[in-house]
Amino acid sequence: MNKLKIGIVQQRCTPDRKDNIEKSIGFIRKCAGEGAKLVILQELHSDIYFCQAEDIKMFDLAESFPGPVYNQFSSVARELGIVLVTSLFEKRAAGIYHNTAVVFEKDGKEAGRYRKMHIPEDPAYYEKFYFTQGDLGFTPVSTSLGKLGVLICWDQWFPESARLMAMAGAELLIYPTSIGYESTDAEDEKERQHNSWMLSLRGHAVANGLPVIAVNRVGHEEDWTGVTNGQDFWGTSFVTGPQGEIIWEAGQKEELYKVVEIDMARTEAVRRIWPFFRDRRIDAYDDLTKRYLD
Repeated sequence: MNKLKIGIVQQRCTPDRKDNIEKSIGFIRKCAGEGAKLVILQELHSDIYFCQAEDIKMFDLAESFPGPVYNQFSSVARELGIVLVTSLFEKRAAGIYHNTAVVFEKDGKEAGRYRKMHIPEDPAYYEKFYFTQGDLGFTPVSTSLGKLGVLICWDQWFPESARLMAMAGAELLIYPTSIGYESTDAEDEKERQHNSWMLSLRGHAVANGLPVIAVNRVGHEEDWTGVTNGQDFWGTSFVTGPQGEIIWEAGQKEELYKVVEIDMARTEAVRRIWPFFRDRRIDAYDDLTKRYLD
């Protein structure tokens, strides 16, 4: 299959989980109705971005798999006959929780999952409080549409994770994301952060000769503790080709769905003219496993 139609859902989230899920499912149906075979949701799409503050009550949002939310999205994938990339809060055991992307096959069965490997700890992004580091490695999920290199948000800043997914045969790099502006940042700083985000992901596309799909949430979310002014998530979900070219880009404000067609055959064509994998000096990279070279 050279041409693949991908559905992207960029949405606002509120404290009303039922409403968030119903909205996601409505957008998924619209994507499938326009021919999407693969639909991708944003990071932690069923709830607010609860990592803005440390609050033990928020662990109640997690569920063991399979669970009610897991089953809802499994059923939608089966009903519509699509491959669906979700992002769920997984309760693995008491005190062990993961930020987990679950990929459902078109028959509704789980094709595989990825547990977020890089966990940030920044003001208004207190993820280390909630999430245990992933332990499934950088392994693509095999589906009827090909091998999906699913990574999550903070992973997007690490070229090693994209490279390892590509080396394991990923045919797409997919990033469900929740990223936005800290409200007190100056406008020029906001612009630098936003541009860096897009440049980083486009760089992964170029360096690995793969299409990249980034799906981000949008809209303002209050800090329920009142400590900060909340987060403004910048949307701008986008799709690049294997040379980093922008195929489609969403706006920074609107909630939307979009079906984008990509040419999967271009990876082969691009890697023939830019043979980065051939020319890698794997005999000289041992130091990459060190924290720093003093």
